[in-house]
Amino acid sequence: MTGPHPRYRRTLAIPLGMAIATAMAFLPGATASATGLPGTGAVSDVLAAAGTDGTALSYVVNVRPGHGPSAQVKKAVAKAGGTIVTSYDEIGVIVVHSSNPDFAKTIRKVRGVESAGNTRNAPLPAQSTADEGTPKALSSAQLAAAQAAADAGQDPLESLQWDLPAIKADKAHEKSLGSSKVTVGVIDTGVDDTHPDLAPNFDRAASVNCVRGKPDTTDGAWRPSAAESPHGTHVAGEIAAAKNGVGMTGVAPGVKVAGIKVSTTDGYFYTEAVVCGFMWAATHGVDVTNNSYYTDPWYFNCTDDPDQKALVDAVARASRYAEKRGVVNVAAAGNENYDFAADEITDPASPNDGTPSDRVIDPSECFDIPTQLPGVVTVASTGAKGIKSSFSNYGLGIIDVAAPGGDSTAYQTPAPPATSGLILGTLPGGKWGYMAGTSMASPHAAAVAALIKSTHPYAPPALVKALLYAEADATPCTDPYDINGDGKVDAVCEGSKNRNGFYGWGTVDALDAVTK
Repeated sequence: MTGPHPRYRRTLAIPLGMAIATAMAFLPGATASATGLPGTGAVSDVLAAAGTDGTALSYVVNVRPGHGPSAQVKKAVAKAGGTIVTSYDEIGVIVVHSSNPDFAKTIRKVRGVESAGNTRNAPLPAQSTADEGTPKALSSAQLAAAQAAADAGQDPLESLQWDLPAIKADKAHEKSLGSSKVTVGVIDTGVDDTHPDLAPNFDRAASVNCVRGKPDTTDGAWRPSAAESPHGTHVAGEIAAAKNGVGMTGVAPGVKVAGIKVSTTDGYFYTEAVVCGFMWAATHGVDVTNNSYYTDPWYFNCTDDPDQKALVDAVARASRYAEKRGVVNVAAAGNENYDFAADEITDPASPNDGTPSDRVIDPSECFDIPTQLPGVVTVASTGAKGIKSSFSNYGLGIIDVAAPGGDSTAYQTPAPPATSGLILGTLPGGKWGYMAGTSMASPHAAAVAALIKSTHPYAPPALVKALLYAEADATPCTDPYDINGDGKVDAVCEGSKNRNGFYGWGTVDALDAVTK
């Protein structure tokens, strides 16, 4: 990332003509109202949500888990000009809105407050929209050509999906499509559950809108509007597009998929929404979450900064709580070709909702969240030739596994009849198209984790992750790594065949997931 634009995790920008569908819509504007959800046990609404007045910021205040905010903390929040929106008592995270620019500094001094910080630099969004672009879907001619190339027993577009045989998903489907008792929660920009490839496998009861930091269960609140990004819908199709004679086939076409919408209309994934997403997954029967984003506005959150430390604390508490409740959390590594194991990285993009500037950070002290949080499966991207995608972040000890996320077709060209080195997925409105990025790699790994959970229904997260790593196909370092063939090394891989900075424990294996 080099500009101040919000990014999910992180669909690669492909030059026009290389991708069928890469345009993202970043819309200022409306977020769904947050209605309370009685009976979840994870959320207790303390006060009514603060009004969006264009000057208020959102904050997380972290206290001791288990009992909710004390009377002293409640009083201090009000005195400092804050309004409590909701409180996740099990993890001690309170979401607050305040127009007081000194709110965090003031509340950090209160007894019982362990950390506090603002989750954004821009004011809470106004109610407005402005379309900035629409995705380019497969044309009717392309659909017809793909269908003509499909083999017997394949869905019409499966011939374009080089990524399925790359992880032996095509062979896995001969054994099992996955269990309908397993649900993958897509924590993302929203999912269009009316899509014909998603509707058969959609889990409405596990779907929600968390954009405001508290659950909105209004019917359809998890869907993106026509003006919003197709990102979450694309991810959902990669995971669980049904094998139903329509369109494409997901890696785990027999499991359920849920939409957990956490992105604002203008494309930001703020801390309070991400916390809500993990907490919702923890309490609504979700087995695996996919997280193809980073938590805005900081690409890296440095723990020596009190505001950024509070964001790390809040998301870490939520992801850890979800894992304790049986959820395997999977996240994309990112698209900047960063070495997370380096001594330092220059981050030019933070804060992406304010005025970004170059800052040199230590990736062992400043964290990309949720990607670098303990317990989260971190996924690097590979292309059609099975080597690290040109854009994929890497790092020995950080990357856990690799999976297909696509690459420039010029760098890694798939074997015919596939024509694009990008990843096919579902798009809102009953369409299909291509995207590329570690955003596309992560759902492949999440889907394989769902297949493992289908095979071993009583396996806790630690065992599912252990099997994911053990069953991955060991992939040695690509050395030298000169992806564009210009004679210059583009990244250096460290480690052994069995575990290294490009591919972690190896490339995920869907066939082993259903047979071992």
